[in-house]
Amino acid sequence: MSAPTASPIHRDDAYEARLHRVFLIVMVAFFGMAPFVIYPVFLMKAMCFALFACAFNLLIGFGGLLSFGHAMFFGMAGYVSAHAAKVWGLTPELAVLCGIAVSTVLGYLTGLLAIRRQGIYFAMITLALAQLVYFFCVQVKFTGGEDGIQSVPRGKLLGLIDLTPNIAMYFFVFAVFVAGFLLIYRIIHSPYGQVLKAIRENEARAISLGYRTDQYKLVAFVLSAALAGAAGATKALVFQLASLTDVDWTMSGEVVLMTLLGGLGTIFGPVVGALAIAAMESYLAELGSWVTIVQGGIFVVCVLAFRRGIIGELEAWLRNRRNK
Repeated sequence: MSAPTASPIHRDDAYEARLHRVFLIVMVAFFGMAPFVIYPVFLMKAMCFALFACAFNLLIGFGGLLSFGHAMFFGMAGYVSAHAAKVWGLTPELAVLCGIAVSTVLGYLTGLLAIRRQGIYFAMITLALAQLVYFFCVQVKFTGGEDGIQSVPRGKLLGLIDLTPNIAMYFFVFAVFVAGFLLIYRIIHSPYGQVLKAIRENEARAISLGYRTDQYKLVAFVLSAALAGAAGATKALVFQLASLTDVDWTMSGEVVLMTLLGGLGTIFGPVVGALAIAAMESYLAELGSWVTIVQGGIFVVCVLAFRRGIIGELEAWLRNRRNK
């Protein structure tokens, strides 16, 4: 009697799991060794944007919820983290935790209002709430208004390790990024993540199976907000600055661009997309206002040539090659 063979679905799942492990090893190895070759501040900016994009992708790519207001979590966490470090004198890890806590609460309150609607109405509610947060940041004193919070001290990690040198700060950001990424990876592959994907594909069917979809979407929204806050709080310490740029609606547009460019609904796509956008902003800065035009042109080319995004197309090519 011959032994049973694995079904094609199981073989595909096993192949995808191996592929993701390879991508994960390559990503960690790249960011682990890159600061000795590439300017660390650029890499720190890329990792903060990458975590922000991964958090956004958790919501839209796996939950099917398009938010046009994610900058409010990113920027507000940056303000709180900067204030906690400069005014309260907290250590960097506590300052980041304060930023995450505020973005989590803000995400919960925003989610309670937004998840009651779907599609473009959901997106417009998040945009409207984000604009309220933006004007709040313009008016209140603790944010510094248009000047922002400047000269934020990086401090000492756990009161022991001075993060003023770029290389020390780099590995703190690296640890935050890897921890956030692994959390998202675990969420996606958990039973909760599978239900979230089912809601994205067919919410009515998920409701008929007995799932309380609004609760699942609210949890996804809060998790996404908290992780976006972790990215924003860390970025404020890296650049020692919290400004209106990070809470403006244009930052919400940038994270959408990063996610689509790398690959919507892919695990590693937002990381690649964030790297690409950060590279364009850093290395094409001398072009001035033309940078946005170049970004738009590259985005159009990628949409036409890479319909699934860079990583999405790469994964599809690897699967097709394997099946031949």
